[in-house]
Amino acid sequence: MEKNKSNYDSSTIQVLEGLDAVRKRPGMYIGSTGEKGLHHLVWEIVDNAIDEALAGYCDDIEVIINPDNSITVKDDGRGIPTGVHEKTGKSTVETVYTVLHAGGKFGGGGYKVSGGLHGVGASVVNALSSWLEVKVYQNSKIHYMRFENGGHPVHPLEVIDSCSENRTGTTVTFKPDPKIFTETILFDFDLLKNRLRELAFLNKGLRIILVDDRDENEERKEVFFYEGGIKAYINMLNKNKAPIHQEVIYVEGEEKNISIEVALQYNSGYAENVYSFVNNINTPNGGTHEDGVKRALTRIINNYSKNAGILKDKDEPLTGEDVREGLTMIISCKHPDPQFEGQTKTKLGSTEVRKISDTIFSEGLERFLLENPDTAKLLVEKSMTAARARVAAKKARELTRRKNVLEISSLPGKLADCSSKDATISEIFIVEGDSAGGSAKSGRDSKTQAILPLRGKILNVEKARLDKILANAEIRSMITAFGTGIGQEFDISKLRYHKIIIMTDADVDGSHIRILLLTFFYRYFKPLIEGGYIYAAQPPLYRITHNRISKYVYSEEEKDEYLKTITKDVKISIQRFKGLGEMNAEELAETTMNIENRTLLQITLNDAIEADAILTDLMGEEVEPRREFIEKNAKFVENLDI
Repeated sequence: MEKNKSNYDSSTIQVLEGLDAVRKRPGMYIGSTGEKGLHHLVWEIVDNAIDEALAGYCDDIEVIINPDNSITVKDDGRGIPTGVHEKTGKSTVETVYTVLHAGGKFGGGGYKVSGGLHGVGASVVNALSSWLEVKVYQNSKIHYMRFENGGHPVHPLEVIDSCSENRTGTTVTFKPDPKIFTETILFDFDLLKNRLRELAFLNKGLRIILVDDRDENEERKEVFFYEGGIKAYINMLNKNKAPIHQEVIYVEGEEKNISIEVALQYNSGYAENVYSFVNNINTPNGGTHEDGVKRALTRIINNYSKNAGILKDKDEPLTGEDVREGLTMIISCKHPDPQFEGQTKTKLGSTEVRKISDTIFSEGLERFLLENPDTAKLLVEKSMTAARARVAAKKARELTRRKNVLEISSLPGKLADCSSKDATISEIFIVEGDSAGGSAKSGRDSKTQAILPLRGKILNVEKARLDKILANAEIRSMITAFGTGIGQEFDISKLRYHKIIIMTDADVDGSHIRILLLTFFYRYFKPLIEGGYIYAAQPPLYRITHNRISKYVYSEEEKDEYLKTITKDVKISIQRFKGLGEMNAEELAETTMNIENRTLLQITLNDAIEADAILTDLMGEEVEPRREFIEKNAKFVENLDI
């Protein structure tokens, strides 16, 4: 990309407040001190480099995981200004790394568009690191500064060497402080890879390199560079789906300094996958940019259908749900001053964007449909088929609806409900099989624990429309029991249980049932996953008995470790549980259901795009991706019963 030339010096850096509280309350600045917060440090430094790219000054960013698990981020932008800052009397580099909210994105003159998540950036990373080093390449000189013990300067900014006149940019290396990140300070290569790849897709023409130097025998390296930008992103997302048209539809435009990019492609599946971003920040709850594009999509396809004579006057208009069946879409908005709803920046609230995104996208889509009548016909026919299925689904949905929460008779017959009507303390176990269901019913706390046994494997919802899904008795039972409704009628406030616990055998069949259930929850009850309501029970694999002492263990590793602690001259009995049905009610209650003893795995959604890709590989029509996934992940499976 061509680099712009504009003023970027100490005067563009504005100081808002100090940095005292960061080490005391790190969660306020990076979300958590666990794995997510640890990686947030990387995103803050990378975001600064991305800001340079958005402004047109940076072509290459390199992220290196060093052998000591420190991180280096290099960019070829302009470099942080090295002059003395007028408000602090210190170098601007020191100011940026020691004063909270000191950065070019606050002054108004540094960046037109900024993608930083919070704008706290460099100073917070410094505060939460054992040490941090920064090198600035500028004016044929290499400027250097080091900080230690949570952000304290070792020495002022100094020139340590010369460099070529053409070399500019910033290199930052930092080591997270283990006193802060007590859970882990090990960086996850795949987690870094997924986000950096996403950033490369969202910024066409930007090259991002990820290197892992921790293994002295083998360097891992990934290079992300996409001239096609989000069009290439769509191709990746749909690579294991079956697109119904080959060309990715792409629309871009700009109005009032707000740019909109949209790429989309339909596939033969039924799931809708729309992902939106503002200044490279994922907005999972959408917002005005997404609203405008969706509104335009529905209107333009309806207009085209009528004008082409495909949709008759007597026919009902296609709904948004109809026209988005099988749709994979990326919406990217670049905004100089975005307004978000809430602190987490998950939903764009800038009202002017709705009309701008609608106008830009509707003009581009209308032009595409007129110029590509064969593709347009495929899109319309798919939408009309979805509309017919919607009508059938509406009838099937009636069967899952209960008139009143208190009308127990309207609940599924095989549900053993709890007596409590307080959803916050109520939980429902989705249990595999009638045998285990019987043990669970006998061993439960009937006040707060409900049991819903499933007969066999539920329908794979990845391969079915909603009307067929709602015709499945097991799925209908779950929907009715949960009480929230489904689809457009979904209302999370009506959820009857704040813990929905999947309880299946610890074998291949149990794992298959679990992934079928998770696929159903992800596609049709995603807010329940996002809200933290979905769990998986962790039944034990073995009971080890010696000297009349019984110990339940949950993995091969735990079994081996426990056996090492037992004196070898005693008689040891090891029972392997092949399934939940082998446990009596007391055993099942003690190990898997009793809140004092049990272990629950909460199902979380860190990356919706990655989750969609995995579910497509595992549950979709294509066999090869499923085989590759199993081969790649088989080494992580501890026990495999066939």
